[in-house]
Amino acid sequence: MYNDTIKLISETYEQDNLLQFIPKRTEKTVFCEVQSISKTEWYDAGRAGLKAQLKVVMPRINYSEERIVEYNSKVYGVYRTYLPAGSTIELYLEEKAGVQNVQN
Repeated sequence: MYNDTIKLISETYEQDNLLQFIPKRTEKTVFCEVQSISKTEWYDAGRAGLKAQLKVVMPRINYSEERIVEYNSKVYGVYRTYLPAGSTIELYLEEKAGVQNVQN
């Protein structure tokens, strides 16, 4: 069922010597199934000003409220989640201004 992988990225902020908050990213790779979003989801997201792109289905236990996802070298923001019955979670991803590509 889970034939693909994504990177879940969380950001925390640490203070440096100059008392500036510097973002620190933590990544973890998880197995998932990447799907297209439905026409209804695309339309509803667009009405809310979002650019819905993908739906990711994965085991719920792997998700820790990360708001950034990297898939095929492209970075997305998580704009909503859904918990269907069972042990999975659905992440709905959008192209989002301010979400930058991860530097290797």
